[in-house]
Amino acid sequence: MKKQFLLILVSVAIGLTSCEKTDDSKYADYLVARPLKMSMEEFKNSVDIISPVPIDESGKIYAYQDYIFVNDKYKGVHVIDNSDPSSPKKVSFIKIAGNVDISVKDNYLYADSLTDLIVLNISDVNNIEIVNRLDDVLYDNVIWPAEADIFEFDGIDYQNEILIGWEVVTERRLIEEVNTRFDDLALAEVANDAGNVGQGGSLARFKIVDDYLYAVDSHNINVFEISDLENPKDLDDVFAGFDIETIFNRGEHLFLGSMRGMYIYDISSPASPSFVSEFQHGTACDPVVVDGDYAYVTLRGGNNCGATESGLFIVDISDISNPVLAVSYPLDGPYGLGIKDEKLFVCDGDSGLKIFDKTDIENLETLNHFEDIVTFDVIPREEMLLMVGDDILYQYEYLEEGISLMSTLELN
Repeated sequence: MKKQFLLILVSVAIGLTSCEKTDDSKYADYLVARPLKMSMEEFKNSVDIISPVPIDESGKIYAYQDYIFVNDKYKGVHVIDNSDPSSPKKVSFIKIAGNVDISVKDNYLYADSLTDLIVLNISDVNNIEIVNRLDDVLYDNVIWPAEADIFEFDGIDYQNEILIGWEVVTERRLIEEVNTRFDDLALAEVANDAGNVGQGGSLARFKIVDDYLYAVDSHNINVFEISDLENPKDLDDVFAGFDIETIFNRGEHLFLGSMRGMYIYDISSPASPSFVSEFQHGTACDPVVVDGDYAYVTLRGGNNCGATESGLFIVDISDISNPVLAVSYPLDGPYGLGIKDEKLFVCDGDSGLKIFDKTDIENLETLNHFEDIVTFDVIPREEMLLMVGDDILYQYEYLEEGISLMSTLELN
């Protein structure tokens, strides 16, 4: 089984109740991450289609025909009927343990379930069918929560159980005990480290190009041949770098966003992507979209994304073998971004949705700024703009200058 190597930090719970008076100065509140786990048998039988449920934590967004799919991190996919964009309706929830990405071609939906690839037939969205499951063809995608101070493992039985995510809670701990655990850790050894295709956002890790599905993990491009849509063929993985987070396609090239930079791969031989060039930047979280001679990259610093200041980098790729920075702009904490004609849409986290006219990249013009909303991922479709953030689906209509809100759908 392909697995991520995990750093294991074991902490000891401190009883806080006592008959004697305690010195509060010796204690502090810590964010403690506890593992969410299930049995191997339960995991292998965890895919199910059920009635709509409230979303727990909205993730990536995907659009296909009249439907919108919103990931519920590590739990599955919410299916939304968007045939009337002014009044979208929840249809169902596809339960998939460990899911963070999907991609669709000709009514076949491909989804990750930790190390497995799930294939579903969605030709009748009211009667979705599970048609295939490829075991152990992907790398584990469970990401350690960056905000946690302490990680605890409550006796996971790795022979019979599987880690599907994390629950982060606040606990009061004795400062000396916590510091001792960190000191012990520093001395310890650490483990080694062309059909009808839908549209994902810039944060996607899955991308379908013609008869191939490309799925990136932190180090590799996982390649699947899908000419037989029900029976994908798992081809050889291609090592592509480090800390890879996103994938974007333009023509015969894949653009991979990573915490270290942007990698460009040639897929003229689609079964064997080959390295072309890279653009390096300081360590930061990094989705990328491409239009014409430029790649647009948002960098988000802080937490596990590194120390780089957040911003928008516009990279000249007119010479695909030698990408160079053209210009950069400061941002607050960006996530996804998208392009429609001359409009550039940037999800700037807590700072809202920002829309620019990119006609002159040296002097981006602000067309709209929707403040007081939390933004995560965006998809500029031909007819409308889709955006998800803070468990709300937003839809906007295009105006000559900027956009206007058309509808919202509460996902929780």
